[in-house]
Amino acid sequence: MPYNNHFIPYGRQWIDEEDIQAVVNVLRSDWLTQGPEIEKFENEIAAYCGARHAVVFNSGTSALHGAYAALGLGEGHEFITTPITFAATANAGVYLGAKPVFVDVEEETGNIDTSKIEAKITKKTKLIIPVHYAGHPVELFKINELAEKYDLFVVEDACHALGARYRRQEAKGKGQKADEDDWIRIGSCKHSDMTAFSFHPVKHITTGEGGAVTTNNRDFYERLLMFRSHGITKKHLLNEPDGDWYYEMQMQGYNYRMTDIQAALGKSQLIKLDSFVQKRRKIAGMYNKFFYGNPCFDVPGERGSSFSAYHLYPLRIKVKYKELKKAIVAGLKEKSIGTQVHYIPVYRHPFYREMGYEKGLCPVAEDFYAGELSIPMYPAMSDEDASAVISGVEQVFGKVCKL
Repeated sequence: MPYNNHFIPYGRQWIDEEDIQAVVNVLRSDWLTQGPEIEKFENEIAAYCGARHAVVFNSGTSALHGAYAALGLGEGHEFITTPITFAATANAGVYLGAKPVFVDVEEETGNIDTSKIEAKITKKTKLIIPVHYAGHPVELFKINELAEKYDLFVVEDACHALGARYRRQEAKGKGQKADEDDWIRIGSCKHSDMTAFSFHPVKHITTGEGGAVTTNNRDFYERLLMFRSHGITKKHLLNEPDGDWYYEMQMQGYNYRMTDIQAALGKSQLIKLDSFVQKRRKIAGMYNKFFYGNPCFDVPGERGSSFSAYHLYPLRIKVKYKELKKAIVAGLKEKSIGTQVHYIPVYRHPFYREMGYEKGLCPVAEDFYAGELSIPMYPAMSDEDASAVISGVEQVFGKVCKL
């Protein structure tokens, strides 16, 4: 379904008649929530990712909250993550009383710099949370090695990365094409304890609002199920049941449940996920062709060990032009091209400043933020839309940067 409005936003959903019919079918059924569509959607997510279990939530934030809680993160603990992410990555740990420790990022990918993690590990560290920024996989092998060395948990924030894959750098020689079997899907949890996803409308598939956690650990799976539903269960009871109706609240939980309406939409969207990723990669290819070597900015890189899902296409404005970003954004808006900046380093938000974090904590992240500009990237874009963005970007940068 093409986007018919003249303005081209930086991201948006793709909804077709099959999606609409899937939702209508649920509206005409006996179940609107906590019905059969939930488990079906969970099974299909797990199968797609190659994980044993999946638990869906009402948002990506609640999915992260559930994952951290299932691992026992709490008061007196620290967790390591990146400042170049949406605030929810850190917030979900703060909800539990834990302290975020921010590690600087790589200039090329915006991902956490794995070479700087070990220096931030202390006796209080319990968890590492890498974020697959813009859909480009983090170096999970290195993070997994650190987690095993220091007995830490790993939760992947893959809210940008459904459909992405990774492999060992040395799996194939230089110039050789990787076999399909070399690739590991993000969400398989082969090198982490859990992976969290978001189904917000600008993400790879949408349920309106929604999220999910995948895991291969049965105990974590059971805790996730309880956490999203008030901490209540009818399984593994601690007291003698009073009857068939009996249930127990065994932990503090929340009402983080997804509805069957959302799950039905998600199932329908999941069928199209690979085509959505393919379209995103096609648009990235068009951008790369025209933008590579631009004197004003760098384009996002993709390592040979990574298959990016391209949630975002982040331009990185070069140092001498960073102060012109406001004018560039305004110029693109005049041409009906939407942009966004991903992200303000988390520790720079007033809430975190009040906690004692200072501006300049992660210098590379500061520079990344100063130069980053996300241009339109979503599967509903037509080739004409992409061409309009290419033309607009070249014209505005050329004019503002006085080339």
